[in-house]
Amino acid sequence: MTTIELKRVANALRQDIIAMLVTSKSGHPGGSLSAAEIVATLFFQQMKINPQDPHWADRDRFVLSKGHAAPVLYAALAEKGYFPKAELQGLRQTGRMLQGHPDMKKTPGVDMSTGSLGQGLSAANGMALAGKLDGKDYQVFVLLGDGEMAEGQVWEAAMAAAHYKLDNVTAVLDFNGLQIDGTTDSVMCSTPLAEKWRSFCWNVLEVDGHDVDALLAAFAEAKQVKGRPSIIIAKTVKGKGVSFMENQAGWHGNAPSVEQGEEALKELREEALNLG
Repeated sequence: MTTIELKRVANALRQDIIAMLVTSKSGHPGGSLSAAEIVATLFFQQMKINPQDPHWADRDRFVLSKGHAAPVLYAALAEKGYFPKAELQGLRQTGRMLQGHPDMKKTPGVDMSTGSLGQGLSAANGMALAGKLDGKDYQVFVLLGDGEMAEGQVWEAAMAAAHYKLDNVTAVLDFNGLQIDGTTDSVMCSTPLAEKWRSFCWNVLEVDGHDVDALLAAFAEAKQVKGRPSIIIAKTVKGKGVSFMENQAGWHGNAPSVEQGEEALKELREEALNLG
């Protein structure tokens, strides 16, 4: 895909996020919207996947460690063709496929059930180590939230990935600076993050997480690094694309009303028109 096409996908994902949250009346818009370009770039350009064969043994794997951002993953999976887009309107409904956090047993395309924060990198390490042992060349991508950086298990997993030289792991940190209780620095300061990851022997790349070209370049560079894992620290805006949600911690886990949803979708549709 071209850069413009990927930007259009990211915009479409944002529209689907808003629409499904309005219908469900619950969910997490802020961190879903902030990750739209990251997820669009991965699923529509970077990853080797096959929607017609979700369990293809040689596919690249994706772990959404910040599982509450499930709406952006569901939107991408539907857009990619893993299931009909009509399923998005069943978000968080009893008996439906798409629950509040990803479930690998219910949803095609979900490689790991997540939701308990801090555990995704450990799961990704296991997948990557299995790939090494089986002689597979697939890559494992894991999307982390910056609030997760307060979890000790993340750093244990970081140490293990470096120890086992898991160069088939690429982590992406959605660094929007906000979590449910406020700024990440005020809740539990974890900065400076780049220096900390480098001290754990990771290859560290820092980019604008809304710049598709920068993300593509970072993924390409990470793939060339041998003998150690890579992390892309992607600076993002919580609630990106919806003016009244941007940089507002209050939109971490509150769904928009019907009226707010209409306002948000109007903004996103105007943005889509400007993309051409």
